[in-house]
Amino acid sequence: MMMTSQIVMSWGRVQSFPHEVIGLQNRFASMPELPPNMPHILPYGNGRSYGDSCLNAGGALLKTRRLDRFISFDPTTGVLACESGVLLDEILRLVVPQGWFPVVTPGTRFVTIGGAIANDVHGKNHHRTGTFGLHVRRFELLRSDGKRLLCSRDENADWFASTVGGLGLTGLITWAEIQLRRIGSPWMNVETIRYQTLHDFFELCRESDEDYEYTVSWIDCSGKGKKMGRGLFMRANHASAIASPDQYCPHTRTFPFVPPVSLVNSFSLKAFNALYYHKFSRRQTRSMQHYEQFFYPLDDILEWNKLYGPHGFYQYQCVIPIAVSNDGIAQLLREIGQSGLGSFLAVLKLCGTSISPGRLSFPQSGVTLALDFPNRGESLYRLFTRLDTIVREAGGRIYPAKDARMPSELFRSGYPQWKAFTQFIDPRFSSNFWRRVTET
Repeated sequence: MMMTSQIVMSWGRVQSFPHEVIGLQNRFASMPELPPNMPHILPYGNGRSYGDSCLNAGGALLKTRRLDRFISFDPTTGVLACESGVLLDEILRLVVPQGWFPVVTPGTRFVTIGGAIANDVHGKNHHRTGTFGLHVRRFELLRSDGKRLLCSRDENADWFASTVGGLGLTGLITWAEIQLRRIGSPWMNVETIRYQTLHDFFELCRESDEDYEYTVSWIDCSGKGKKMGRGLFMRANHASAIASPDQYCPHTRTFPFVPPVSLVNSFSLKAFNALYYHKFSRRQTRSMQHYEQFFYPLDDILEWNKLYGPHGFYQYQCVIPIAVSNDGIAQLLREIGQSGLGSFLAVLKLCGTSISPGRLSFPQSGVTLALDFPNRGESLYRLFTRLDTIVREAGGRIYPAKDARMPSELFRSGYPQWKAFTQFIDPRFSSNFWRRVTET
């Protein structure tokens, strides 16, 4: 065990705090001995949580990236077991050449398996396959008292339900076993459709539901009047081996520095959104894309979060229940358009009816909207207050993995099982997020 003092920053670069960081290297080792004056600890994967759910000011972080060993993989069934610090990227490099793929993947491949479980991540196929946790077979949970629990839907089921989506608060996941799905090749058949209104978006979702596994939309959230609600709808399926190109050459680059001001501003937003909307010369375009291009476009630029400058950015991701999603999303876009504080990373997706396994899992049947906002202080906070009101009145919720400022009352109304969840929290585990939303 190695312990060092470090300043740790969230992915949104809005918050940073000094921590004691403990590097874990062996899943068989006991829970680290902690100084008596250290009040709380928290597991920490690859630090891709946008807000403060991965921060633990005044306490320690249990860094899991060195728990990076594969335990087993059966290429006939697609069942894989690995330690909790293994990245999704490392799994993809092992299993894709053998014809397998994660059933659910988030928008970045640089998350650990422990983090994917703790946040119960979802992807572009939630309407078909639900969340990541639905495809976790089992995992081991190490508690601060040294007890090890093997958790699945059949064994220690309450601990399973509390740990999936439990934000790392129930203990340390040491290893996990997940189910993969078959694919014919690393390539995707993708269709991109330009649409003009929210009504068009919902019609495309309905039309695509049966024949396309993956659907997602970029939406121009800066549009006003007739331009409000326009966007690009992308739907895709895995390609067969016969139809696949021969090779793919990735072009990954690293954003080199933190600029003195945000490169995302009112002028660049409007210009980007207009250019991106008209990127495709035809209303409907078909293409073949490598899975990295389709699922992880932002991963092409490592450390892209720096482009927001020294003050960082907030992501606001909410889900609006399906019964009121048309009106709710329209209200959100109207407020954002009128504020002038738009986002060029605006994603609109349909969430299906699958019930997530975790007590604090984010997705519910409805439509989720995710936006990145440069940190502009009070003007942005006032916008968030108006957006929160719309979400709360619609019966929606905010995604904890992306949040850095959700009011406690919105958390409590959005996650009615939060009190039942508290009895499964490890007494030595805590986070900035949890103390904030529960006011403890």
